[in-house]
Amino acid sequence: MRFDILTLFPGIFSGPLDHSIIARAREAGLLLVKTHDLREYAGGKHRVTDEPPYGGGGGMVMKPEPIFAGVEAIRKRYGEGKVILLSPRGELLTHRLARSLAADKHLILLCGRYEGVDQRVADHLADFEISIGDYVLAGGELPALVLVDAVARFVPGVIGDPSASRRDSFEEGILEGPQYTRPREFRGYTVPDVLLSGNHLEIEKWRREEGMRETRVRRPDLLKKKLTPGGGVE
Repeated sequence: MRFDILTLFPGIFSGPLDHSIIARAREAGLLLVKTHDLREYAGGKHRVTDEPPYGGGGGMVMKPEPIFAGVEAIRKRYGEGKVILLSPRGELLTHRLARSLAADKHLILLCGRYEGVDQRVADHLADFEISIGDYVLAGGELPALVLVDAVARFVPGVIGDPSASRRDSFEEGILEGPQYTRPREFRGYTVPDVLLSGNHLEIEKWRREEGMRETRVRRPDLLKKKLTPGGGVE
């Protein structure tokens, strides 16, 4: 799968992309992640990428010309890809959305900055907008990294155990149950007996029950989403 990231600050990405699962997947050729400096597509001597907003107001707004030019150059060289604008106004990134995006094979991510991006980018270039939460960050670089990490888990071969993503929190609309490892006893705190029983059916039952309990306590909103008006499950 390929990710092309258009940003004013490509240096932000070097650390997170060069470690752990993402780094191994890149080395294996399962993921291709390339950053593109937006300034390279800005015109004029000073390569200006932002201007004051029409109508007044504080801050600066990112110009449409470099963004359109950057996407067009990326598509010309690497082929068509779905264009995603990282924006606090966008659709919330969820487990289900990340899984569906993994089927696209090529995503072009646009990282906003300052007071935002000229609306014509959202209206006439981006296929859709995505947000990682109800808060505001300095720019779209961290959301882009979150999106790459979340989507990559669904690319075949990226995770060593193919079934791991199916056990993740949110896969079935509830949180994942608790996990334990050695030692069996630590400072008087012990591992639940069921996990030492060797009875896999009982272990799975316990994990699901604990996951439901954790969801009821920590994220009851997930259970409300999971239940349909007719009492069924989505």
